[in-house]
Order: sequence, then C-alpha cells, then structure tokens
Amino acid sequence: MKIKTLRLSLILLATFSILISCKNDDDGSTTVEVEDRTEQQVIDNDAILLYLTTHYYNSSFFESSTNPKYTDIIITELLQDDEGVYEELPDPDNNTLLIDAVDTYETEYVDATYKYYILNLNQGGGVAPKFTDRIRVRYEGSSVNEDGEIFESIITPEELLLYGDGFTSLGSIRAWQLVMPKFNSAVGFSYDNGNISYDNFGLGIMFVPSGLAYFSGTSTGYSYDNLMFKFELLQYEVMDHDNDGIPSYLEDLDDNTDAFDDDTDEDGFPNYIDFDDDGDDVSTFNELMSTDYTVDTNLGEVEPTLASNEYEYSRTEEGGVITIKTVTVMDSNGDGTPDYLDATIVIDYNEEEESN
Repeated sequence: MKIKTLRLSLILLATFSILISCKNDDDGSTTVEVEDRTEQQVIDNDAILLYLTTHYYNSSFFESSTNPKYTDIIITELLQDDEGVYEELPDPDNNTLLIDAVDTYETEYVDATYKYYILNLNQGGGVAPKFTDRIRVRYEGSSVNEDGEIFESIITPEELLLYGDGFTSLGSIRAWQLVMPKFNSAVGFSYDNGNISYDNFGLGIMFVPSGLAYFSGTSTGYSYDNLMFKFELLQYEVMDHDNDGIPSYLEDLDDNTDAFDDDTDEDGFPNYIDFDDDGDDVSTFNELMSTDYTVDTNLGEVEPTLASNEYEYSRTEEGGVITIKTVTVMDSNGDGTPDYLDATIVIDYNEEEESN
C-alpha cells in the first residue's frame, strides 16, 4: 500500500541521505535534492489552497444520503474563461467550494510547522481510534499537484496499521496518524449475501502537504507531492505493539502523538516497544495486576465495567462463555508514578499470585 512507510529501525530514522536516487535517462539514476522543510511547506500550502479555492464538491448529495461512500464524492474544477480567470461556482445550492467546507489544522513535525485540511462529511457513530491503532478503511489517494491524478484506490476494506513497531511492521504516513483519530468508526456492520455493510462510519477527505506524506520520496510517482485522500473509517483495533498490557497510545507519555520519543529507561527502545519500560528487570506486564473474568452470556451475564486504570489484555469466547484477562496499573507507593515506570519499585504481581 502506498500510504504506508516502513521504519526499519530507529537508527534509519537518523540516517536519511541528503540525496535520494530516482531513475534517469543517462546513467539509470538521478538525484532529488532534499528541500528545507519549512520553505517547502510554504510552497505546498499555497498549492493546496489554490486547489481548494478552485475546486468544488457535490455537497447536496451528502445532506440527505444514508451511509454515503467515498466513491460518491465528486470533485470538479471551476471553469476558466479565455483569459484563464476562474468563473463563479455553478449551482451553489448543490455544490460547495472546498475552501468553504474544510477545517484547517496545524501541527509540528520534523522541526517544521504544517497546515493540513479536512473535509468532514460524516463524523461516524462509533469510537475514534488512537494514532497507534490498526484501522479498517476504504480510500482513494490522488495528487493535488497533478489535479486529482489517482495513484491508489482501495475498494475492498483493508487493514492499515497507523503506527509501526520501528523494526518489522509497517506504519502509515504522518497525515493518517493525525487525521484518523478525528473521526469515529462505524456503529456496526451486517452481512448480506456474503457482503459486509457498515453503518454510520467516518467519511471525509484530507488534503495534506508533502511533508506529512512522502516529502522528497516518489511513492506516488512525484517528489514533493501534495496529496488528497477520500476515505471511509470502518473499524479499528487498539494496538499494544510490545504486548506488555499497556495500549501503545498510552505509552506516548508527553501526549504529542509521537511514541518514539518516550523512553523511560533510556535504553534506546521507546516504551511502546520495550518489554521493561523502567529497566528494573521486572517486565512491564508483571508490574501490572492481572485479573480474569468469566462471563456466561447463556445465563444473561454481562461484561464487567473496567476501572479507569484497567485495560483488556485478551479475550476468548466459546459456547457463549467469554473469558477476559485484564491488567491494572499499580502505584504501590502512591507517588503518582506507576510501578511499571518506577525503577525503585520491583514488585512482580504475577509472581506473588503464583506463590499464593
């Protein structure tokens, strides 16, 4: 999938070369100079704004449609007269200029300030994913620079991991990590003759600068390509990349949507891929209190309401009986720092349970 980008290791993040190779007519390769990100963002933002002010979409369709899809979104360029001046918006009762419909957002990324734009056509009735989660989506990716040239279209729902583990798994471009949590997943789904239909899912379009996508890379066929994604957010799954019991989004301790810069024991492994976050030789999982619940739905039993510091670790279901394992964050000395992040606390709660 082209919206994915691989982080093979933390070391690779710091070793991007100044020049990136691409095909050339002479010797089989050429170089693309890596531009200053702040300067390139000014150019990119101007290009996106030009697109938004000269294109419109079929807005009236979404005012009454039930569960519209990304394929229902039609974007059209304003007509130009003989002198190249753009004409007025046609049929304003049914169409809306993109610039009049999008919301503007700003973010800091790789020492630059970026603006990106979102057209929210349906918020969705489910729950919003976190930036580290796995999502199920349908989408279409196209180039703003090339006036809507499509480089990828995913018609069948596909899973996308928003955040990789830094070594073996793929993560998305930064734009997706920022935009997807602003929408909700579907309320539910149903089967009809082998087809899955989703109800009240998040639907929108993101317009993002190259710096939040592939920047000087050529994954879309062009360097410094500003992108537009029409998308449907259908489902999501909370990710725990290191399987230590703490959902990955909670290991972003400074809440800056970057889990790579949180490394409590400073061992070079961010907490979200570190089995022992505080380096005290007791694994993070063992510094959490485990609890097992059995829910027999045949008897009308309902699932427990978890405490605010309690998280589901696993579940199985057989014959209507659900078995749920949870972990609870402990703070045995009451200092406000959880045991799993406090190197002075070395309590192994699972070992205590076994000895009892």
